[in-house]
Amino acid sequence: MKRILPILIVLFVCSLTAQAEDIRLQPLKDLNGYFPFNPPSSLSQWEARKEYVRRQILVAAGLWPMPAKTPLNAVIHGKVDCGEYTVEKVYFESVPSFLVTGNLYRPKNVTGKIPGVLFAHGHRQDARLHLSTEETVRREIAAGAERFESGGRSTFQALCVQLARMGCVVWQWDMLSDSDSIQLPREVVHTFAKQRPEMNTTENWGLYSPQAEAHAQNIMGLQTWNSIRSLDFLLSLPEVDPRRTAVTGASGGGTQTMLLAAVDDRIQLSFPVVMVSTSMQGGCTCENASLLRVNTGNVEFAALFAPKPQGMNSADDWTKEMATKGLPELQKLYALYGAKDKVFLQRGEHFPHNYNAVTRSAFYTFLNKHFKLGHPAPVIERDFEPLAREQLSVWDDAHPAPKAADPDFERKLLRWLTDDAERQLRTAAATSEGLRTLIGSAVEVLIGRTLAGAGEVEWSPGNQQDRGDYAEMTGTLRNNTYGEEVKLAWLCPKRPSGRAVVWLHDNGLSALRDAGGSIKPAVMKLVEGGAVVLGADLFFQGGEPVKQTRVVENPREFAGYTFGYNHALFAQRTHDVLSIVTLLRKGKPGPQPQPSTIAIAGWGGAGPIVAAARAVAGDAIDLAAVDTGGFRFGKLLDYRDPMFLPGGAKYLDLPGMIALSAPHPLWLAGESEEPEIVAAAYRAASKADKLTTFTGEAAQKEMAVVEWLLK
Repeated sequence: MKRILPILIVLFVCSLTAQAEDIRLQPLKDLNGYFPFNPPSSLSQWEARKEYVRRQILVAAGLWPMPAKTPLNAVIHGKVDCGEYTVEKVYFESVPSFLVTGNLYRPKNVTGKIPGVLFAHGHRQDARLHLSTEETVRREIAAGAERFESGGRSTFQALCVQLARMGCVVWQWDMLSDSDSIQLPREVVHTFAKQRPEMNTTENWGLYSPQAEAHAQNIMGLQTWNSIRSLDFLLSLPEVDPRRTAVTGASGGGTQTMLLAAVDDRIQLSFPVVMVSTSMQGGCTCENASLLRVNTGNVEFAALFAPKPQGMNSADDWTKEMATKGLPELQKLYALYGAKDKVFLQRGEHFPHNYNAVTRSAFYTFLNKHFKLGHPAPVIERDFEPLAREQLSVWDDAHPAPKAADPDFERKLLRWLTDDAERQLRTAAATSEGLRTLIGSAVEVLIGRTLAGAGEVEWSPGNQQDRGDYAEMTGTLRNNTYGEEVKLAWLCPKRPSGRAVVWLHDNGLSALRDAGGSIKPAVMKLVEGGAVVLGADLFFQGGEPVKQTRVVENPREFAGYTFGYNHALFAQRTHDVLSIVTLLRKGKPGPQPQPSTIAIAGWGGAGPIVAAARAVAGDAIDLAAVDTGGFRFGKLLDYRDPMFLPGGAKYLDLPGMIALSAPHPLWLAGESEEPEIVAAAYRAASKADKLTTFTGEAAQKEMAVVEWLLK
């Protein structure tokens, strides 16, 4: 019995350890998750976080770098005189041939500079041209949501008319595929469901394809770009005061409002309606994008606008808890700026999802106060006679509509955006500073973690066996900050040289051995040379190879519904590499003392992962050996591929990521010829001698890298 008791204790401890499961094995997060905002304790802390989240939005939207601002070529026509104000028809090009359509409301008898307001609409089809039935309006009046039978027929015109009467210029433009915006079909923009094989190609691809996702091209980004160009258009009008610019919108328009206010400093007042929430984040494909809400959400997006005036509302929808979950945190942040009174919530949980007359009045009053318009408060809407569809529609015989729902236009649009970004990125990559500032900062977002933020790690030892000249040990690295685990094996020489080599492969720990179970000759040569060699089962390694990654339970085949809220498997495996580096750097983390030199070698699919880890870890990895196998993110044809990385192809693909290794020592194999961008990066850093490119026989690669590592 005395001998059995210790065994039972060991088994019990082992069972407890087995229950400490990697948090990444839990169900994936989706748009209906919980997205709290944790306000910072200081402004300096917030400014660093703010810069990162803003960059995350821009990278996710395909706007890092911003596309070239080509001429708008705005056409303004069809003026309708409505007495106190005029309404005009407008279209302009946000990029060549990509048309933004809408109506421009201007007060008459303007003197001096006046405010400009952008009004983004949500998902009501043909919203700008829509007129509700009289019966519908009467029900709204009876519920207290509207005031007038005539003016209440178009909540969209009502807001524009009232603001023009208050002395503001108002630009109301169409969401993609609505009203006069016809170049992309509604089935693509808002109701996309299944991948389109004809658009899933490595050249001339379409939206939602793995190639589009790998280049950060999505509907949400196109709409955000149209919002930015809409502000350009508004500010091009001579009467608009650049110090008094505002944006508002409800539902999907609330999403557009938040994002524009977050990324464009020219906006001075924001009023997103029925969208700021710790709950549902926006259900449409046009409101989601891969990378967008990983570790963040709509309340934090709203926080990026602090300390400028910002209002919002709650309704009987996903915003109904905003008064207790979201607003207090925003008020704490605004209080750090000494501006707690500049964030405002209009309570309205007794109304359904809306931008009704009550909410509109709250916006008018808020705008009136902060732009000092001088109207009696609260500001109450007056009735008006709405214009008919033909009075608002941009297209007529003199201004013919472009071709509708043209797949070739979609391909050409993405091709233009790809070429424009590549020109800018290649120019930036010509200097070390440009490479790090533009491409390096983007890769940080793609991976979603840096070495500085890799977390607190600890080592839990497992089995240990004496092999004569070395010891073999196994155990688990646990990242306590993120609840992640990595199984490791150590080969520890009895006389260590101070070198540590992390040997990574698709096959995980088993890659340390040959088919017969013996330590590989190349690995053994490292051990004999005094190097501690580590093998690892990165996330989802160590069992059956992953052929397709998990996706959220959403029937629509859109990568953004999964990777807009969760890291890609490629990024998660890179996180494991960063955890290993952190473990080695912290000092006596495992079976051996802190190494003086850390090297990482990546083979097969682990080669690009090592390149990514080196890109964000810098000189914390002293030596990196990368066998690419010729891999490119832009060649993947399935967004569920384990190597898929949103945005991975945009930043000059894997060579752009590898170039970030400069000026640190790099051994590179698997390329038919040395990538010029990598060689140029080392030349720009005056460290061409630190780049070693292997072009010999594949069977000799492992021994070649061992010789390089042991120099």
